[in-house]
Amino acid sequence: MNYCVSPSHSVGPEAMQGMVTAPHYLAAQAGLDILRRGGNAVDAAIATAAVLSVVYPHMCTLGGDNFWLIFDSATQTLRGLNASGRAAARASMEYYAEKGLSRIPSRGWDSAITVPGAVSGWDEAFRFARETMRRGLPWCELFASAIAYARHGCPVSTSLAQLSAVNATPDETGIRFLQRFPELARIFFPGGRALRQGTILRQPDLACTLESLAQGGAAEFYTGAFARAVAEDMARNGGLLSLEDFATHRAGWVKPLSVNYRDFSACNLPPNTQGLASLEILNILQNFDVQSLGESSADCVHAIVEATKEAFLDRDAWVSDPDFVQAPLDVLLSPEHGKRQAARLDMRRAGTPLALLDPHGDTVWLGVVDGDGNAVSLIQSIYHDFGSGIVPAGTGVLLQDRGCFFSLRPGHVNALEPGKRTMHTLNPAMLLKDGKPWLVYGTMGGEGQPQTQAAMITRIVDFGMTPQEAIAAPRWLYGRAWGAECNDLRLEGRFAQEVFEELKRRGHRVNRVEDYAHTMGHAGAIRIDAETGLLQGGCDPRSDGLSAVGY
Repeated sequence: MNYCVSPSHSVGPEAMQGMVTAPHYLAAQAGLDILRRGGNAVDAAIATAAVLSVVYPHMCTLGGDNFWLIFDSATQTLRGLNASGRAAARASMEYYAEKGLSRIPSRGWDSAITVPGAVSGWDEAFRFARETMRRGLPWCELFASAIAYARHGCPVSTSLAQLSAVNATPDETGIRFLQRFPELARIFFPGGRALRQGTILRQPDLACTLESLAQGGAAEFYTGAFARAVAEDMARNGGLLSLEDFATHRAGWVKPLSVNYRDFSACNLPPNTQGLASLEILNILQNFDVQSLGESSADCVHAIVEATKEAFLDRDAWVSDPDFVQAPLDVLLSPEHGKRQAARLDMRRAGTPLALLDPHGDTVWLGVVDGDGNAVSLIQSIYHDFGSGIVPAGTGVLLQDRGCFFSLRPGHVNALEPGKRTMHTLNPAMLLKDGKPWLVYGTMGGEGQPQTQAAMITRIVDFGMTPQEAIAAPRWLYGRAWGAECNDLRLEGRFAQEVFEELKRRGHRVNRVEDYAHTMGHAGAIRIDAETGLLQGGCDPRSDGLSAVGY
């Protein structure tokens, strides 16, 4: 290996009955508490996500979207759930053209144009679990921890403090300065100052919204007081979302995609997610003897980066709302297509750079396995850190700005249309062996998600690393930083110097970043030993997270 892993980053926690891994320790503990009290994996995932919506509000809230992979041990089946919101009925290219805009803004009411789907995902997954899983808790009990942290307060985490500071002052793009939104500023910039790590954040309005959700269910969110508050806020400020947009929203079950990787089946979600890209990378690497390249070597990094470029070309050409664009998934994920892509990789030099990639990717991923063998891979986001910046008065809920991912160019695969879902970088993953979960895994990180998933899989499957070793090992990210005019290849400083030099020699534009860089995303994983039932967790040292066990 070309780096050192400290003992604290080697094995990771182990358990027999159940495990929750999440990027914040309070959220993971809340999920574990649900398992201890008789809840199932879906119950625990909802409780974990609800707490994350309180303690990690810069990355996920009730105002965002989520996607699920759920393995039901009773039927031995894997199901996918798409809980992303559609564009408002009044959202159109003409609307922005009349405003003289060539692209959808990243902040403000004109970015908050898609219905928040996360709560519908919680609701649909909960209904499914009640029908199929042999144990479970009432809906209202899943929100107790989240309500308590919102009402009584929680310590400001390292990640929240860092991104609060980043967004506290104006920048040349105007994207980062969030204090121009009064309700957000009141909650997250008290006294005009960024939140400081270790201080207490209280969100009483959010506590009330969570209490209403716990008692009234998802209907309260989509047809009740919350929906009315959003619609009224939109009407006052020229926004586009309406009561009807909320009332007609539904999450939907989808069939997961899969490709073979070594002796496993790698599973992910279909469009509108970029799960296609994550699977294409593995489909390409299936044609390489990855082990012979050397873990964290220049050869290994180069091969995965070049495979990523190939996969992103297909992603950007095809991934959109399947109700509007039908991607030839069988062709794109076929072994033959993977072989053709692999044949185009030149191990001696970097291929043609891609068009500018998106520098954003603030998200949460969490994983749960319960004592009955049910498993959940769940990812939730509000897109940019702090989303649109819009908090409808009295709700305490930040609305996502996922709508700014739409294009205003006619004919573009993600061209804005009313009722359309945009392409999502979110994609939860599982690796199955003999039809059962062997690895539940995922990461935040936008464009980095497929790359980090590939790094984790090759390290665990090809190089025999534990989940914790694979996650803690130095990472790379091919893409674009804030304000940059080109894509580059960022590597954490723990890579050996010869790796930097060799990648530069092959034509990569290489930048060294700090060790355990936040920009590399917050990954997590749970490995399941089918013979012994042993669970082995991994949680990212780049996050504030925890793999919680002990019941």
